[in-house]
Amino acid sequence: MFGNFQPASVEYLRFLPEILLSAFGIIIMMLEAVSKGKRTYLGVIALIGIAAAFAANAWAYFNGGPAFQNMILIDGYGAFFRGLVLVVGFLCILAAFSYLEREHAQTGEYYALILFSLVGQCILSTSTDLIMVFIGLEISSIATYILAGFLRDDTRNNESALKYFLLGSFATAFLLYGIAWIYGLTGSTNLEEIRRGLTQGTQPLVLIGLAAALLFVGFAFKVSVAPFQVWTPDVYQGAAAPVTAFLSAGPKAAAFAIFFRVFLTSFRPFSDRWLPLVWGCALATMIIGNFAALLQTNIKRLLGYSSIAHAGYVMIAFTAASQIGTAAAMFYLASYALMNIGAFAIISHIAGRNERHVKLEDLAGLGRREPVISALLAVFVFSLIGVPLTGGFFGKFYVFQAALNSHLVWLTVLGLINSAIAAYYYLKILLAVYMQEPATIAQESLPAPAPSLLVAIWASAIGTLFLGIFPSAVLSFASLSAAPFR
Repeated sequence: MFGNFQPASVEYLRFLPEILLSAFGIIIMMLEAVSKGKRTYLGVIALIGIAAAFAANAWAYFNGGPAFQNMILIDGYGAFFRGLVLVVGFLCILAAFSYLEREHAQTGEYYALILFSLVGQCILSTSTDLIMVFIGLEISSIATYILAGFLRDDTRNNESALKYFLLGSFATAFLLYGIAWIYGLTGSTNLEEIRRGLTQGTQPLVLIGLAAALLFVGFAFKVSVAPFQVWTPDVYQGAAAPVTAFLSAGPKAAAFAIFFRVFLTSFRPFSDRWLPLVWGCALATMIIGNFAALLQTNIKRLLGYSSIAHAGYVMIAFTAASQIGTAAAMFYLASYALMNIGAFAIISHIAGRNERHVKLEDLAGLGRREPVISALLAVFVFSLIGVPLTGGFFGKFYVFQAALNSHLVWLTVLGLINSAIAAYYYLKILLAVYMQEPATIAQESLPAPAPSLLVAIWASAIGTLFLGIFPSAVLSFASLSAAPFR
């Protein structure tokens, strides 16, 4: 009687990226136990595992379809986000080599945790069942909780991990309760079946709204949307810089992927009721993120509030609730991931041992001491602002265009005003780099950046400029992939 539930071989192949990442993570943990001396080669193994998973993702896209009783779906949308989080993981591992060496924390656990977190993010990107959503979210979250406190002797890391874990667990409880509520209403956890059950059934709208609200809380926490964003600046400031780069890009992209899929699939028939809430959250997120960032002197904390503001821009695309809006969000998240990883990679370089130099004043004179690094930092800052010829410009352009197409005129105007306000605190970074002199001798001496760090920074910069000069290459694929959400 259980013969029909045996997965076909093609289903395992569609799930191959997650299998490869898990296998390489386990291999790294086993090698860590018998390794002596430098363990840099374990990071190289992790990079090979991610590259193999990326190739498997490309194969799965061209041979896409459902797998495991329709619990996951390999379509263009899922393949896009799965590929994006793998690129994020690859760049973040490259950026971490020299940092871990400097902090005497070069261990295999770091690379294994990155791989295991990527497994969860890949599952989130392709899930079409709330049970798989919860599994993917927990796999990703548990690994990132540990990564946030990876430097165990650093009290800032310990505080970061504790806050992230406690608040994350609280948000996960809301999500799980929402899943249970939805199952009670419809008798299913499959997104399409939930949609049919809600539209064809006689469930009270109040109960449907409560279930959607519980799910919204769980997802909103993961993507730093107001009023569930309070953890972000503290965790970003306290965690190690390469970990912060990873947290700001990979988990956020995967969480937004499932956020869009759940609400634009299961709850689409009731969009007129929940879109006003999303409208308000988008505006509040932009305002809180941008105005709080104006007051920051710590670069990591400033970028933490910046990350909140950028989540607000993505929520504008969410509010559009259209194929164009979903495609704009996909493009925006890709460009944001590249520019944020590049910025944090540079911060990890200039911060020094124990991250002593992470204030705006510590950037003083960097333009004279490190002209190339400063120029690359300027590229990332200009992209965060939204200057033309960078990915950030077209990301915001497409988001606001999608909002106007959905007649969200006031939200577009307020988004543009917030974007202008953000330029002030971003330009403070460039002012310190190019217009101020270093206050201490310690700031004058910086070691040469490691080759792996330079590769991560240059790759991020090239990707940022590519998305700004040739946006149609990615946007056309994103538009095609977003067709199910029209």
